[in-house]
Amino acid sequence: MHITRRTGAIAFFITLGTCLVVLALALNISWIILYWRKIIPLLLGVFFFSVLIAGLVLNTIFLVREIRRNEQHDSFLNAVTHELKTPIASIRLYLETLQRRPVEEAQRQEFYRVMLADSERLLSTVEQVLKAGELGQRESDAMRVPIAMSSLVQECAEVARTRHHLPAESIQVEAGADAAAAMVLGNLGDLRSALLNVFDNAVKYSHGAPKIRVRVNVEHDAWVLVRVTDSGIGIAPSHQKRIFRRFYRVPTLAVLRAKGTGLGLFLVRTICRQHGGEATAHSDGEGYGTTLTLQLPRLIEMHTQEPGA
Repeated sequence: MHITRRTGAIAFFITLGTCLVVLALALNISWIILYWRKIIPLLLGVFFFSVLIAGLVLNTIFLVREIRRNEQHDSFLNAVTHELKTPIASIRLYLETLQRRPVEEAQRQEFYRVMLADSERLLSTVEQVLKAGELGQRESDAMRVPIAMSSLVQECAEVARTRHHLPAESIQVEAGADAAAAMVLGNLGDLRSALLNVFDNAVKYSHGAPKIRVRVNVEHDAWVLVRVTDSGIGIAPSHQKRIFRRFYRVPTLAVLRAKGTGLGLFLVRTICRQHGGEATAHSDGEGYGTTLTLQLPRLIEMHTQEPGA
């Protein structure tokens, strides 16, 4: 119902803007025909009609963008509400069960396991929302330290395996011969958050048992590249740049069924850009998996301070 209303509103404003622009053009042409021998009225008329037409076009574009932005905000609020409400309802149900009747020890431990998983999901959603607000307010060069990306990737891969209960072979980390030189100057918490979001996405959109390959290497002696390749649902070419926008989710059934707020990849790109790098996605199309690449400037010289200096 809301989608139909928004589509109708967008169509209305585009039609109205087009009609007004056509009307302004017709009046402009009429003015030129009437005053083509009078230079000053002609020039003034052409100028003001041009300003009017430009204003109408910009106003229409602005209105359409605002409608679409409101649609994205509503989708985000719905997604966040679902992501918060579902684990809370689950935890409450298990707690009420434990309170009302005796439960065997094996079943009790299973309840605890599910409640812990739901609490982790709840915490992850809250952290994503808080991080999205925090990144816009913090100085981009705050709390920078030298970081070995190969070690950080290994650490985040292990966290992802534990979080999603995956076997060791599900996420394979391949370090290139130059992985030891893959040092960056960055915010450890932010880069860890970016990597975990990439791993979570790779797991979430995989077909069946995830098969994720990660490679860390140095390119042109100036960039550290982290490539995360999955064998999941893939992304159509038209959406490969849009997925990094705030609140954006690819409008396919497989994606919409998956849990998410549309903030994960936005955070990844924002963090990479704040570090002077970039995040990109490549896929051969739906059903062919996706490779997400994090490109960060390499820390070439590490200035260490001698003890007691």
